[in-house]
Amino acid sequence: MSNITRDNIAEFINNEFGLAKKDCDDIVNELIEQIIEGLIKYKIFKIHNFGTFKIKQKKSRLGRNPKTKEEVMISERNVISFTPSKKILLMMNKIINEKI
Repeated sequence: MSNITRDNIAEFINNEFGLAKKDCDDIVNELIEQIIEGLIKYKIFKIHNFGTFKIKQKKSRLGRNPKTKEEVMISERNVISFTPSKKILLMMNKIINEKI
């Protein structure tokens, strides 16, 4: 598995479009800030033809430490989920099927 950092995305934009590195960093940071602000304000953020980020609330539940088998109460919390658009899924499946 490969992790992609903000710098990786900014570097890609820089190489692809020839923009200044600082401008590319600013674009990436602004996009991430917009996603966060949208989630805070509306609990949902949709990017057309890419996917939807949503805040979901998980209820508290009883969990178990796999090593010690000790039961622990896991507190209620918010999580972010991402659902890719149909277009992204089709593109991914096409690419994956071509590699097989």
